Amino acid sequence: MKYNSFLLHHLSIYYMLLACFYNSIAGTFAKILAMQIPAIEVVLFRNLLALFIILYIMRKNRKIQAQPSRGGHPWMLATRGVIGILGLIVFFYNLTQLSLSEAFTFQKTAPIFIAVIAYFALKEKLSKFGWFAVFLGFVGIVLVIQPHFGIHAGHIFGILSGLFAAIALTAVRELRKYYSANIIILSALLAGTLMPILFMAIAEFIEIPALNFMISKFVMPDLKGWGIGAILGVCGLYYQSYLTKAYAATRKAGIVATLSYTDIIFSMIFGLALGDTLPNFTALCGIALIIAAGILIANRR
Repeated sequence: MKYNSFLLHHLSIYYMLLACFYNSIAGTFAKILAMQIPAIEVVLFRNLLALFIILYIMRKNRKIQAQPSRGGHPWMLATRGVIGILGLIVFFYNLTQLSLSEAFTFQKTAPIFIAVIAYFALKEKLSKFGWFAVFLGFVGIVLVIQPHFGIHAGHIFGILSGLFAAIALTAVRELRKYYSANIIILSALLAGTLMPILFMAIAEFIEIPALNFMISKFVMPDLKGWGIGAILGVCGLYYQSYLTKAYAATRKAGIVATLSYTDIIFSMIFGLALGDTLPNFTALCGIALIIAAGILIANRR
């Protein structure tokens, strides 16, 4: 009884920890799968199964509808889907370039970019404390990159993964004024299914070596690859489900947002199991600063 009572009073924390666990599991399997097939194909695996599952759930519950009195912003909805999937593509590609924990850390720079985007695009106020957190985050990025050792593709795509995620999440904040969460999630899954198919079709006629992780022909996975792809899709769906439940079950979003950084810790553990080496001391300090900056921004209100 005491255990159940504790759990009921901390549901949001429980849900967020589960979300982070499933997200890191999905990232781990995506890294394994990306060694066998192009990143764009990994995105297809990540979204296709989830799309079928959520369509079944929505059809069963009869909840596929936008808010009755709103809607009317299809281009914003489509743009959010495209940007979000571009972020996912570069993230999955980045898994093949960096350690699992570093790839996750770059994606977790999204709150830092969101604060800046919201200030300039949405005219949201950002206090001196908020700007300090942003500065702290960018210092952390520099420490992770360590430019004196040279900047490679993983660093560039890492920053892009955080930036694209920030743009997509900022768009979601605006879209919630016009569409239900189900419609927003469904549009993202549709984009994540149709865009890979489109890019793979283009690859049948055009070859762009610099973009072969995106514009790439379909590569048939082996039996193990199909299994990993299925697990990836299921874990991705569980991540989205528990993430939504975590924010729905809390009155203090800042606490939940703070816990969202635990997937970096999970990914570091799983990365070590895959053979990743621990980041050096400077990079670890950078990771810590990025986490600190994200937590400060999440709780700045």
